[in-house]
Amino acid sequence: MTKDNDPATLRQAYENWRNEVLARTAAKWGRSLEDMPKSVYTPLDLEDHDYLRDLGFPGQYPFTRGVYPTAIPGGLFGVRQYSGFGTAEETRDRLRYLIGRGQAGFSLASDLPTQIGYDSDHPLARGEIGRIGVAIDTLEDLDTILEAFEDKTQPFVSRPSFTANSQAAVIIAMFVALADKYGVPLENITGTIQNDILKEYVARGTYIYPPRPSLKLVGDTIEFCAKRMPRFNFISISGYHIREAGASPAQEIAFTLSNGIAYVEEGLRRGLSVDDFAPRISFIFASGILFFEEVAKFRACRRIWARTMKERFGASKPDSQKLRFASGFAGSTYTSRRPLNNIIRATIECFASIAGGATGSAVAPYDEAICLPTEESSLIALDTPRILGYEAKVTDVNDPLGGSYYVEALTDQLEEEALSIMRVIEDMGGAVAAIENGYMQGEIAKGAYEQFKQMESGEKTVVGVNRFETEEFTVCETFRLDPQVEEKQLKRLAAAKKRRDPAAVRDSLKRLRGAAERDENVMEPLLDAVKRNATVGEICDVFRDVWGEYRPPQGI
Repeated sequence: MTKDNDPATLRQAYENWRNEVLARTAAKWGRSLEDMPKSVYTPLDLEDHDYLRDLGFPGQYPFTRGVYPTAIPGGLFGVRQYSGFGTAEETRDRLRYLIGRGQAGFSLASDLPTQIGYDSDHPLARGEIGRIGVAIDTLEDLDTILEAFEDKTQPFVSRPSFTANSQAAVIIAMFVALADKYGVPLENITGTIQNDILKEYVARGTYIYPPRPSLKLVGDTIEFCAKRMPRFNFISISGYHIREAGASPAQEIAFTLSNGIAYVEEGLRRGLSVDDFAPRISFIFASGILFFEEVAKFRACRRIWARTMKERFGASKPDSQKLRFASGFAGSTYTSRRPLNNIIRATIECFASIAGGATGSAVAPYDEAICLPTEESSLIALDTPRILGYEAKVTDVNDPLGGSYYVEALTDQLEEEALSIMRVIEDMGGAVAAIENGYMQGEIAKGAYEQFKQMESGEKTVVGVNRFETEEFTVCETFRLDPQVEEKQLKRLAAAKKRRDPAAVRDSLKRLRGAAERDENVMEPLLDAVKRNATVGEICDVFRDVWGEYRPPQGI
């Protein structure tokens, strides 16, 4: 270290600058020096920083600078649209459109009845069929969706993504059944399923069963996939929904990684070696509008997870220590007023994902706050990361903000805050206990309320909503769902039930019930049930009868 960088010399120089230059600016603004916000960072903010210990190189423990040693030259940043609406045919056709314009694979959204284990002909499903995703009642529905690919084997090796949680085991079984049908060996199947049930109790609400049997069901899928589908990511632990519900960046880290610890412990309870299944754990986080904070958050996440896996669980494979994640746009930042502004927000959030080391991003169409996306808005969303990668070439360098005094200090700060919250959760008995006693839910509710108050008061600026408003509203094309979608899906389901063998369905559901009652792994009888065209609702009803339904305590 040169004399100019000597901490004592640097500290004196900083004090001189602050007391002379900054003080003049403060006086000009009519403020005291103490009231001036911190707006410059120096090596003094990183006095205990050790490059090799805390950062390392990309692809090197503790993976602060990224899990891969090389960047993504040429703009090849993974992106796919979160797709699905109406019936299987309509979703198939939209996927064909997106695939024809360069989307690799797919990210499939289910409608609300499917997500909470009800068939389309259930009374509670009326009014929600095909609304926020595609209705998937039977194996035939998923088979129809996959007709978007001309090559019948392509969907199974193109890294598809499924948003499924309480019914995730059913969707995995359907995907496996179709792979068998089209001759794809299970060991070749790639892809990711969300399967993160714990965050449903915390933030999203599409749970069915109580937390502990739900965690057991996730454990069944971990065991099944680790043994038979070694290339399939059996879980995508979601900080995205936690953040969108109102959590701070530090809470997003802490709650998400605490849930991850619970899943690892469940895998270990099955007798699996941590290195046998941890490499297939993936994550998804939100990427908000505060660019530098989001970049720092992603870096802190990687460091905490790597150290947790190595030091707590004894993971010896580097792939077991790596936090691989995609990021999603922060839908809570999108506005229905002046919706074209959302294109700018999406660009900033996507850039934060790239600079923070995400391997993929779901960029939302600008009309997300108004309706299901139109074809035009979907194409703009697809082009956003392409422009960043191919034209701006922001994907050419790993961790471009690494070494920034500000970003490094912010990374350290978020890491410290997140670890403090994680210790609180550990003292409660872990993530499940923290969910059962309402801690996570309560903290998120407080955060959401504070954010709302800040926006209402104007402390937090939202352009076009509480500042720089205009009376004119941008009119954009809106997507309208076919009003006949419900009747179409009900006819599909009725026809599927008529074609199947009722006795075979009953026998398969009886075997499934027996496995659940005996606390066995349910994946093999579940696979048999979907092959016989048992419905999502029928399968979930079996588990409802055995495990019951979750009702959150009053006040949570």
